[in-house]
Amino acid sequence: MDNQPGRLQTKGVAGTMVAVVGPSGAGKDSLIHLAMQHFAGRPDVHFVQRVITRPADSGGEQHRGASPAEFEAMRREGSFAVDWDAHGLSYGIPASVHEKLALGHMVIANGSRSALKHWARAFPSLLVINVTASPEVLAERLVARGRESREEILERLKRGSLTVEGDYDVVTIDNSGALAEAGTKLISTLEAVLAGRARN
Repeated sequence: MDNQPGRLQTKGVAGTMVAVVGPSGAGKDSLIHLAMQHFAGRPDVHFVQRVITRPADSGGEQHRGASPAEFEAMRREGSFAVDWDAHGLSYGIPASVHEKLALGHMVIANGSRSALKHWARAFPSLLVINVTASPEVLAERLVARGRESREEILERLKRGSLTVEGDYDVVTIDNSGALAEAGTKLISTLEAVLAGRARN
């Protein structure tokens, strides 16, 4: 389901897990950073770092780095609420988020569209924020990273989808323009969930 604020407001009662997903170059990390600044000091809103099998100083999102062996040990010990593998790396969300959700709080984390079925099993109250941008904007941002040519990027974007497949509560935010505009939509969406929980 896409952009249904009525449903979202009622799902905040037992604590809401928010997965921010989207393709590379969409600006997920920048939007999460804006939300972190806005909600700083609120004891019922938590931003969680992922555990990823790459060095913590490798750039991109702020995360906890782990070696493959360390990650597998954590996985066996039940240290993750949800974990998945993608693009040659392993990703995990700490199990401690369940404590926050049990209190009725909101927890926000960087997610993955390909892993949402695992998130849905782990979190009964799940909100998906799907951050998108036009293929042209995505290509410009990815070209600036210097890892692929513009032609290679555009061809790859043509093969991919910018939508979320599945029966999830989804709010799609187009971040093709000014970051502040997309940030305002993200913050207002999260505030609507929090307000709905308060009313209930």
